[in-house]
Amino acid sequence: MYILITYDINVTSVKGQSRLRKVAKVCVNYGQRVQNSVFECKLTEAELLKVKKQLLDIIDVEVDSLRFYRLGDEYDKKVQHVGAKRTYKFDDALII
Repeated sequence: MYILITYDINVTSVKGQSRLRKVAKVCVNYGQRVQNSVFECKLTEAELLKVKKQLLDIIDVEVDSLRFYRLGDEYDKKVQHVGAKRTYKFDDALII
């Protein structure tokens, strides 16, 4: 399934800046960054539970927030992109 993970981390402290870096590192392992705090991911239900646990172990729920959007299987028909930073479709061949 396709999931959009977004986060808002309070970076007014050194600890907050550290949490922000840790959250981004976890998200990079599961999908592609499409904006600064937004990741598109193709995950199984088990992977979704795993990434949620990892992120919840990092954030401070008193000042930070996470959002998980289930986009469904035909997400590319629901998302319109305008501007810089092109992304790739998960099911397309990736040539490096």
